Amino acid sequence: MFSIVLPSPKHIKTLLSTQQAGTASRMKLRLKGFGLLLLLVLLALCSTIDVCDAARRGKHWRPRSSPSSSLLKRKGKTKKGSSHRQHGSSRPSPKQPVSPPPGPGAGKGYQTPYQPSPNAPPGPSPQPSPAKGNGHQSPKSPPPSCGKGNQPPPQPPPATSEGAVFNVVDFGAKGDGVSDDTKAFQAAWAAACKQGASTVLVPSELEFLVGPISFSGPYCKPNILFQLEGTILAPTNAKAWGSGLLQWLEFTKLNGLSIQGSGTINGRGQQWWTYSDPNDDEDDDTYNQELERMPQVKPTALRFYGSSNVVVAGITIVNSSQCHLKFDNCQGVLVHDLTISSPENSLNTDGIHLQNSKDVSIHHTNLACGDDCISIQTGCSNIYIHNVNCGPGHGISIGGLGRDNTKACVSNVTVRDVNMFRTMTGVRIKTWQGGIGLVQDVRFSNIQVSEVQTPIMIDQFYCDKRTCTNQTSAVAVSGVQYENIRGTFTIKPVHLACSDSSPCSGITLTGVQLKPVQVPHYHLNNPFCWQAFGELFTPTIPPVACLQIGKPAGNNVQSYHDIC
Repeated sequence: MFSIVLPSPKHIKTLLSTQQAGTASRMKLRLKGFGLLLLLVLLALCSTIDVCDAARRGKHWRPRSSPSSSLLKRKGKTKKGSSHRQHGSSRPSPKQPVSPPPGPGAGKGYQTPYQPSPNAPPGPSPQPSPAKGNGHQSPKSPPPSCGKGNQPPPQPPPATSEGAVFNVVDFGAKGDGVSDDTKAFQAAWAAACKQGASTVLVPSELEFLVGPISFSGPYCKPNILFQLEGTILAPTNAKAWGSGLLQWLEFTKLNGLSIQGSGTINGRGQQWWTYSDPNDDEDDDTYNQELERMPQVKPTALRFYGSSNVVVAGITIVNSSQCHLKFDNCQGVLVHDLTISSPENSLNTDGIHLQNSKDVSIHHTNLACGDDCISIQTGCSNIYIHNVNCGPGHGISIGGLGRDNTKACVSNVTVRDVNMFRTMTGVRIKTWQGGIGLVQDVRFSNIQVSEVQTPIMIDQFYCDKRTCTNQTSAVAVSGVQYENIRGTFTIKPVHLACSDSSPCSGITLTGVQLKPVQVPHYHLNNPFCWQAFGELFTPTIPPVACLQIGKPAGNNVQSYHDIC
């Protein structure tokens, strides 16, 4: 018989404990396997959803652009602005102005100006003043004579590019330098005028013969860009000018106009200038016959009238028959990286002419002409000129003012960091006898002169005729600062000729160091003063002992607002 042996209770308890331990162990293994599976799932999700990048975005992190998108941004690609394929096209970002070549005097006392970003504000330049290059420490400048004076004017907004491009070639321009392209320019302008925020393109490597033309508003939409890359030529036949015109290329009553590029405006003024070249041995009878047929009234090459927020940058203007660039009744003008050039003996060919214009900035520009590099006329205020090369020419002038007994007012003019080479005068104020008005708050600072006939001049007896009638009244001159005017002169270092009835007041000299250079046929003279009052803040070379210290007797100088 078989016997059944039953386990003892203690043995049964041991078996149960062993089974429970195995079950727990298997549960732990299952949990570990489940956790590992969950981890694998999370890793798979991370490969498709960039958790790290999302975290970075939470901390204002910006994803890097692809190379192609960066390239597009640099090239300034914009949206299409016109559906007319024939004349309008997608407008690229306008070319930045190309740095102009050095002026005609490069290598002869010129310093190539620092080239800023085209849209940089014309604030004080980081370039050291020309005077500091000589090892001299600039003395402390006197305070401005007016609390408002000597502040850079507000600048017009930079040119933008958002509309269509109207290429003059698409409108029929030949660009061969012979065919008359005037109508094509008029048509391209009319199309851009209607579009607004658009570009008129004058393409490179072509020469366009264009007659007298007016690109006018006020019905044009604002912010038109005139992109000049080619060359515009003036007509040389007398018939194109009729009985005489005051301007050749004129822009009137526009807002936000910009002319920029690396192109050239050639006035071909040789047909108007009444001079003969001693080096030319050719028979010039043909030239003289052509000259006789030209009208006596000579046109300005490029004129702006009644416009605001105007920019002229990068272009070159050469050989105008009279003024090269003129601003009349304009407000908010910016001129930079410009080159103007005409022969020294081309009569009345001012570089830049300002009249009745406010808030004007001119900088990093090369000017060489047969008259004033820059001429500032009546009605101008808040004029800021810096980093300019001038020469040959007549220097930078305020005036002549008060001609034919007229009223003239100019205020808040700053001219600084300028190089002048072989000019007739350096910085000058000139007024006619018999006029009324006031020139006030003028600062000439850091002017480097080289072989300039008379670097510093105030002339209240200005006369460009053989004789002028003596008259009592005069345009008053007050608050003129001369700081760090240094270099060489060939005739006279300082000429301050002021009116008996309206003496000059508030004339200050600081750091003036001018040394003579003997030039054949020139006679050197000492400083000259007449009825000029002010103060010497530092000793001058040579001594300007003729300046009367203090204020004129009576001190009855009226304020600018009272007179003007």
